[in-house]
Amino acid sequence: MLRIVVDSGSSIKQEEKENYGIDILPIRIQMGNDDFLDGINLNNEEFYHRLKEKKEFPKTALPSLSDTQALVERYTSQGDQVLILTISSEISGTWQTFTNLFEENPDVLVFDTRLAVGGIRFLVMEAIRYRDEPLSVIRQKLEELIPRIVIAAIPETLDYLFAGGRLSRAGWMAGTLLSIHPIIGFTNGKVTVLKKKRGIRAGMRAILDMLNETGCDPDYGIIASYTDNDQNLQELIRQTSPSLQKQICVHDNLCPSIACHWGPNAFGYIYVKKQTAKKED
Repeated sequence: MLRIVVDSGSSIKQEEKENYGIDILPIRIQMGNDDFLDGINLNNEEFYHRLKEKKEFPKTALPSLSDTQALVERYTSQGDQVLILTISSEISGTWQTFTNLFEENPDVLVFDTRLAVGGIRFLVMEAIRYRDEPLSVIRQKLEELIPRIVIAAIPETLDYLFAGGRLSRAGWMAGTLLSIHPIIGFTNGKVTVLKKKRGIRAGMRAILDMLNETGCDPDYGIIASYTDNDQNLQELIRQTSPSLQKQICVHDNLCPSIACHWGPNAFGYIYVKKQTAKKED
């Protein structure tokens, strides 16, 4: 049996894990003098209260290694194989740490998604489709899907991404000093500026242009994501064509371990591009 394990950087909530049949490792978060487990003893309401009212900047740490090892070894000892989907190795040390931890266990595949949030949710869906196949086949299917996954989001400010080390100084300066609302996404596992637009409405149009240009694979749908306040997200949805609105499958208020880097009032779409037909020789 295949067991799928993700960390809370996937923004899949603890209450959703039964729907997917997966395990979720909570990322550790420190705010002020308190330590929390993402999605276990820190909810969004308390998180934003501390972030906005108390001005406590969060620090994140990897999920508990001992708990992870115990979980994985329990599965493999009963004959299961384990697929661990980690947040991109370019923004977290989880992949490298878990790779070292399980390198001698042939029944464990630690997979670097080179993504975060909804992108990992799509990879979970793909792994479930092929869960009866060998790990080598599942790895291949995930690798084939990654280039088609688009994360396009507009943060209200880049300060949180920059302060948390998820965005380069050049990217931060492009948005902050030039008063531009950049569209942020992932390129080769790194958080990058995909497009630069002046004003929220222009940014919304750019996201919709990207979506309309490549199309959305209906087998996966669209994940509509936001942090704290979904007012801008609702406006983006209103501007989206009715046919694409029907493909929105998840409204995701991002979990604290991700929201702490995006800050409040960020929003965007995550989707899988339509597969282009291969040219015949």
